[in-house]
Amino acid sequence: MPQLDTSTWFTTIMSMLITLFIMLQLAISKYTYTQNPELKSKKMMNHKNPWEIKWTKIYSPHSLPL
Repeated sequence: MPQLDTSTWFTTIMSMLITLFIMLQLAISKYTYTQNPELKSKKMMNHKNPWEIKWTKIYSPHSLPL
């Protein structure tokens, strides 16, 4: 029964890891990020919900007439 030759495994695995690292770096470098992220003002984020615009009366079950 022949022996399995593992002498080239280290070179193969290391070259695979280096290649994957380079490909990951190239993929990440394609993204652009803003240099100075700024907070949005609260006035821009404020919006009215439908239940805030019109008046609605909420009845509590305990306050209803019997």
